[in-house]
Amino acid sequence: MKKLTAVFIALLWLAGCQKPPPIEMPPSTPRWQTAPLRVGTLYSPQIYVSSPRGDSGFDYELASRFADFLNVPLHITPYGNIQELYQALQRDEIDLIAAGLGDTSSRRAQFRLGPPLYYVDQLLVYREGSPPPADLSQLGAPLEIIANSAFVETLQTLQAQYPALQWHEVQDKDNEELLSQIANNELPYTITNSTTLEITRRFMPELRADRVLKAHQAVVWLLPPNHSDSLMSALLRFWHQEKSDGTLEHLVEKYFGHVKRFDYVDTRAFIRAVKNRLPRYEQWFKDYAGELDWRKLAATSYQESHWNPRARSPTGVRGMMMLTIPTAQQLGVQDRLDPQQSIRGGAQYLAQMLETLPASIPSEERMWFALASYNVGFGHVEDARVLAERLGKNPSAWKDVKQVLPLLQKRKYYQATKYGYARGSEAVQYVDNIRRYYDTLVWLDNQQNQPELAENDTDNRAAIRPVPPQSPVTEPETAVQPH
Repeated sequence: MKKLTAVFIALLWLAGCQKPPPIEMPPSTPRWQTAPLRVGTLYSPQIYVSSPRGDSGFDYELASRFADFLNVPLHITPYGNIQELYQALQRDEIDLIAAGLGDTSSRRAQFRLGPPLYYVDQLLVYREGSPPPADLSQLGAPLEIIANSAFVETLQTLQAQYPALQWHEVQDKDNEELLSQIANNELPYTITNSTTLEITRRFMPELRADRVLKAHQAVVWLLPPNHSDSLMSALLRFWHQEKSDGTLEHLVEKYFGHVKRFDYVDTRAFIRAVKNRLPRYEQWFKDYAGELDWRKLAATSYQESHWNPRARSPTGVRGMMMLTIPTAQQLGVQDRLDPQQSIRGGAQYLAQMLETLPASIPSEERMWFALASYNVGFGHVEDARVLAERLGKNPSAWKDVKQVLPLLQKRKYYQATKYGYARGSEAVQYVDNIRRYYDTLVWLDNQQNQPELAENDTDNRAAIRPVPPQSPVTEPETAVQPH
């Protein structure tokens, strides 16, 4: 009996020494559900740009939409280079990286990768007039590329085929700076993405692509490898929504769709005109633009007349904004060759177009529809919208209507429209040209706020310096092809 008692006491003592079973706590609420979404990025025209006129960029705009989807504010922070972005994510200073980075095996080993946003080619870039290499073993010097970029992994793969291939990773420059060195003949070659080249050539037309080093690489966002399940789940739901409703495709069109065409001579001429001709008329563009960005009005005028107040076309339109006689009379323009009157009339006419457009067209796309109407006529644009709807497309999305406008040149389609035949493909090119001119003006305008560029102005980095309007300048009467 005594033995049984002793055993019982011992068991009680052992039980008392054991830890109680843990209390199961409810899972903690992810930080991003109750606080701003913290996004790390890089400065670049297609990624993120901050200016007095507002922030822009594909990644910025998509991140803003993602924050709205999560119903939290957006807190976006640009970092100096890719390594700093990596470190910020590892230190939990940011929730994700949205910086136009490609899907690579090394990044998959370090982070969680979001779904593909768009695709790019990696290109070897050189300067117009310089000889491209026969192959990658004859570059003559190590390639300079961005440190920690997707280009590193591509070169590591290519080195098996070209053992002499060498490169140098730079931390203190971004891709635009390397491309600028190519344009200024300070560097023979570098690598960039196809979208970056297409955008940058609007400011540095000397850039040329030699060959594709890697094709169709997905651009993705990066998330932490741990404790990011809920954020990844939300990102996938958001991506599916943006894909399904066409928003993702719209953003790709907005930032990259109009830069495919490139004309070296035209781009050089435009940059020279910004420096030498625009200052005569800039203040009038600003005075009459109203709620419209004056640079869009100026870009339209360049497309119409190359800022020549005496320009004319075979169809009889004249002046800076190429007004017809009936339109000029309707707008109170007494002298179409007077640049101030023409700019005022053109601005007023564009404003009327914007007001006439259906309310279903979103505010950020109304300008492109208005410009197409300025070029080909409001009735034909409405025909294209009706046709777009018949074809199962969105009549209020420019990316869809720009695909349909060229069909107005085909009998099969135009004979069933109210206003008939129209040169719709010219209207599409007209709008794309203005969008490129506008983007170039924005970039050049931003450069004048960077004092370090002032010492070495070139055609590619011309500063826009406003001057008071002068008396009408006598220009040669130049025939302009109809737009």
